[in-house]
Amino acid sequence: MRKEIISGWVKIIVGLLVFSFGVHLTIYANIGLAPWDCLGMGISYHTPLNYGLSMTLVALTVLGIDLILREWIGYGTVIDALLVGLGKRMPMLPIGFVEILLWAAVLLIGWLLGGSVGIGTLISTFGAGFVMQIVYSIIRFEPRKLEHKDVIEISKRLIRGADGTL
Repeated sequence: MRKEIISGWVKIIVGLLVFSFGVHLTIYANIGLAPWDCLGMGISYHTPLNYGLSMTLVALTVLGIDLILREWIGYGTVIDALLVGLGKRMPMLPIGFVEILLWAAVLLIGWLLGGSVGIGTLISTFGAGFVMQIVYSIIRFEPRKLEHKDVIEISKRLIRGADGTL
């Protein structure tokens, strides 16, 4: 169990590094930001927060919304908190469409706050959700069926080890 948890974390961290590098390249290319980045940048223009702190504040807000939606706050939840919560509340809509709706709302707020919008933003907002839906269909994956694991329980298992001892 401990190996599986650590392996999962390594995958998450590597994925986040790749994702962060993509965000950096998007900003550097100056073709518009992805919706969440647009929101974070817009917030940074109107507050004393820099982009990184703005994105942290957004992430914490999303976690708060997830709690309101009565979703377990597990390590997977921290990575993509709102999509699973909204997706479960809208079971008749394809998950890719739910993602597009979420990103479009976030993008609108970010744009209203002055975040950078361009062709890359439109591709990110509408293309990613569409591609996500296709890939999920191909691999027969339904993220709404995932069961979040409780952070406290997983942490206890990490500490105890496979044999159940500390």
